[in-house]
Amino acid sequence: MGIATINPATGETIKTFEPLSKESIESKLAVAQQVFESYRQTPMTQRAEWLNAAAEILERDKVRFGKIMTTEMGKPIKSAIAEANKCAWVCRYYAEHAAEFLADVPAATDASKSFVRYQPLGIILAVMPWNFPFWQVFRFAAPALMAGNVGILKHASNVPQCALVIEDIIREAGFPAGVFQTFLVGADQVKDIVIDPRVKAATLTGSEPAGASLAAIAGQEIKKTVLELGGSDPYIVLESADLEAAVSTAVTARMLNNGQSCIAAKRFIVVDAVADEFERRLVEKFQALKIGDPMEETTDLGPLATPSILKDLDQLVQVCIEKGSKVIMGGKALSDRSGNFYPPTILSDFPPGTPADNEEFFGPVALLFRVPDIDAAIARANAIPFGLGASAWTTDEAQAERLIDELEAGAVFINGLVKSDPRLPFGGIKRSGFGRELGIQGIQEFVNIKTVWVK
Repeated sequence: MGIATINPATGETIKTFEPLSKESIESKLAVAQQVFESYRQTPMTQRAEWLNAAAEILERDKVRFGKIMTTEMGKPIKSAIAEANKCAWVCRYYAEHAAEFLADVPAATDASKSFVRYQPLGIILAVMPWNFPFWQVFRFAAPALMAGNVGILKHASNVPQCALVIEDIIREAGFPAGVFQTFLVGADQVKDIVIDPRVKAATLTGSEPAGASLAAIAGQEIKKTVLELGGSDPYIVLESADLEAAVSTAVTARMLNNGQSCIAAKRFIVVDAVADEFERRLVEKFQALKIGDPMEETTDLGPLATPSILKDLDQLVQVCIEKGSKVIMGGKALSDRSGNFYPPTILSDFPPGTPADNEEFFGPVALLFRVPDIDAAIARANAIPFGLGASAWTTDEAQAERLIDELEAGAVFINGLVKSDPRLPFGGIKRSGFGRELGIQGIQEFVNIKTVWVK
């Protein structure tokens, strides 16, 4: 697939782009390296002023930016506008807190003075996905730029206009030219960028194969990486749960972003005592969702981002059905319209050996598992290669403590859906990746943690 804007609601190719040549990549890397030498010396107060200006631009033009996101990857327009606002939030958060997060940390030793100093590394490569085309980038860029690094963005090939306008926002905010640059390149051009000695580290959000490939290249070069990969997050509902709240939140947790989120609730693990009622209410709410043009404010569920994503999702569903899983609702792509539309789907009663055991369903498909008790719920939740997030519903404090302690995930949310928040670290374990974004931990990933000892 080339670098192009293809409207997923219609299949129309709107605009195509030529990948950068080797000469253009070299020129851009030279600019990035040159600007880093001066940018790293800029006061934190100046960086914060520019980042706050970026926040103002994001809020000012949120509708325009939302329309670009929706056109390129199909998320409902109301979600796209909310994404632009969330990007403004992360910019303001790091503008306010970066100086505190990166301040020298004294340590009592045998020296006259000893402390830890945080210093920027240089050029950081960000390989970002299409599903949250602004948020994924800004949650990298805000801390990286505040730390004094410079960024280069290799965005997904189906959101080139998002990638270009993000560079425009950062430039308009006042950051020096070259501090953040978009590289319109194909996946086959990433290796040469990673191995360039001027590039000091890389972060990737995306699929397992993409993450493994980048980490292998970076490992050969002894370069730091942060990976946020796939997830098949459990959503556990115990007998003591507030059932109406659990069901209502379940709809958002599964359908947000047309179901295309790494941290979406994908496996609904419900104890037998409330499973029938949970299923009945979930079906009712799924049936009420409006599928259609994502540019319409009233649309709840738009198209999947690409035909291949639609095909891959449907293939997983069909394998489950062929192996004997039960279809409660949905179960096949919509053929009554153009575009990449898949209906709200609920599957259950999975025999051993279906994709529900170990695959990520990236779209509006809920997998419903019935279990006898909390022990079985935790075992089922952990019996998967992923460990990104987990949501669990209970009003019993002892049960909540067990869930917090025993669930194998980078985040556990009790009585709420899993979400990213600038104030909290974000990332996974197992095959969901390593390292953290956001919070104090996120800004400290791409710095030299320098020990200083003076006598």
